[in-house]
Amino acid sequence: MIETLLTLLFGILFILAIIAANGYFVAQEFAYMAVDRARLATLAATGDEAAKRALKVTKRTSFMLSGAQLGITVTGLVLGFVAEPLVGQSLGALLQGFGLSLEAGIALGTVITLGVAMVVQMIMGELYPKNLAIANAEPMARMMSRSTLIYMSVFGFFISFFDKSANLLLRAVRIEPVHDLDVSASEEDLHHIIANSRETGDIPVELSLMMDRILDFPERDVEHAMVPRSQVDWVEPETTLTELVSLMAQAHTRYPVVNDDDAPVGVVHLPDVLARIDAGHADDTVESVMRPATVLPTLMSLPDALDQLEKSTNHLACVIDEYGGFAGVLTIEDLAMEIVGEITDEHDADAADAVVPQSDNVWLMEGDVHIDEVERAIGFDLPKDDVETIAGMLIAERGALPAEGETVVIELPVDPSEFASGELFKRHLEVEVLRIERHVPTEVRVKLVENPIEEGEE
Repeated sequence: MIETLLTLLFGILFILAIIAANGYFVAQEFAYMAVDRARLATLAATGDEAAKRALKVTKRTSFMLSGAQLGITVTGLVLGFVAEPLVGQSLGALLQGFGLSLEAGIALGTVITLGVAMVVQMIMGELYPKNLAIANAEPMARMMSRSTLIYMSVFGFFISFFDKSANLLLRAVRIEPVHDLDVSASEEDLHHIIANSRETGDIPVELSLMMDRILDFPERDVEHAMVPRSQVDWVEPETTLTELVSLMAQAHTRYPVVNDDDAPVGVVHLPDVLARIDAGHADDTVESVMRPATVLPTLMSLPDALDQLEKSTNHLACVIDEYGGFAGVLTIEDLAMEIVGEITDEHDADAADAVVPQSDNVWLMEGDVHIDEVERAIGFDLPKDDVETIAGMLIAERGALPAEGETVVIELPVDPSEFASGELFKRHLEVEVLRIERHVPTEVRVKLVENPIEEGEE
């Protein structure tokens, strides 16, 4: 009897040890899959030895996964192999005291042992270590780093054998094995990460919008950021310095110079004008003090435009269209606004915000608000038209110049993320034209209308 009890106790302890080993390999697998490698690299740079070891493991992800799977497989086989002789038979012998035969007792004892072992294995050997590793990936990865490297070194031959065998099977079906996980993120991935972080409150709304704009910046061209010709004041080469000083006293300190052929020929700055007047040449023309114009095409990318402006002494570039005509101006401030949003200085302190929420799903907007800012305000993509502003989209949708008081309906594409949830919505914008200037909308009211798409509805 004592021998039977000792065998039973040893068997239970051995099975628990096997389950613990299985849990170790499960935790190893999920910890190194979920850990933030950038965070490990930062810790390693500060001299954290555990982080250095963990980072070394993550550089061999495929090998580590193969090793973890080998450990999980072996522990599972050992568990099934020892359950019956160590626990099943001992438990069967004890059940004889309840009137069962030895064979029946062993059979019942084995069933009980496997049933209990399966439950404990699933909870303590699979689910608990998995959830623990995901919830505490960095501490777990650092804690297991030394033992993982030792395991990968000692059993490296067996791991390599199984890993290479699996890779041969993959190549047999013309699939090239991947030896490490791609942890990089595409631009679209980053947009989704930022949007999700904004919705959960992990990052402030303003910061998330700035991050969105930074990602969009390389994709934008000069036409997107420039001040259009209709909003630009300029002077002619024949304008006198006295006339120019009067203009500068009321408005800007820099002006583009445009000739009769509608071509930008220079830029004039206030310090140059004042120096010339102080020298007694107040009757001279702008042509005598203007600097050579920095000319940019509308289709140039914003990073290239920024590079040109940094090399220029003007910090104000004249923009031309594809026909060579003057299209507008671009300044460093305009480029900064592409990242931080609207900038207000002492000259426009009373200017209203370009996008003003009025109520749920209703916004008041200026007509020259860019499409990407409209999308950020409403939270959904607009149809992909070759236009820059909400006013341009109204004209494109209407096919003509809209009238004041007219409402234009713009259908929105279905949000692709809703296909996963199965809850689809049909959305459209009702854009009311509130004010017209120079024949185009300068102020609009935008209302977002959402209706669920019923099953079977197109």
